[in-house]
Amino acid sequence: MTSFTVTLYYYCDTVALMKVDPRDALPVWKQIEEGVRRLVGSGALRPSAPMPSVRDLARDLRVNPMTVAKAYQRLAEEGVLEARRGEGTFVASAPPSLSRAVRMRTLREAASRYVGVASTIGVTREEATREVAASWDGPPRGGGER
Repeated sequence: MTSFTVTLYYYCDTVALMKVDPRDALPVWKQIEEGVRRLVGSGALRPSAPMPSVRDLARDLRVNPMTVAKAYQRLAEEGVLEARRGEGTFVASAPPSLSRAVRMRTLREAASRYVGVASTIGVTREEATREVAASWDGPPRGGGER
């Protein structure tokens, strides 16, 4: 199986990239969840931007619609997405309000996963730190190295 990078086009002219790799140890629904969260956090998906339908995104990513539905549901429960009956799913108009403890726990868990991946593939601390700094500028565009 190969990984898929999907370009998402929206009515509001937002263009965003999301990658899903079925070979990754991280479940596909979690990859979708983290991909959407990253795109929202970077500003690639703006507040109130429409999201593709569950079926459309599932088709584009070549995954089961229930996988996308699970990711969307979790993101809606966390306040990242809003489901509007009869209209579809949208990026929340305001970021979710999380306590500092929850934000720091989430950040710590993500940092731990990142360090685990980086050390497993033989990346130095400096290289890993450089990539984190580069990610603040937004998601990478294209498939090559920076």
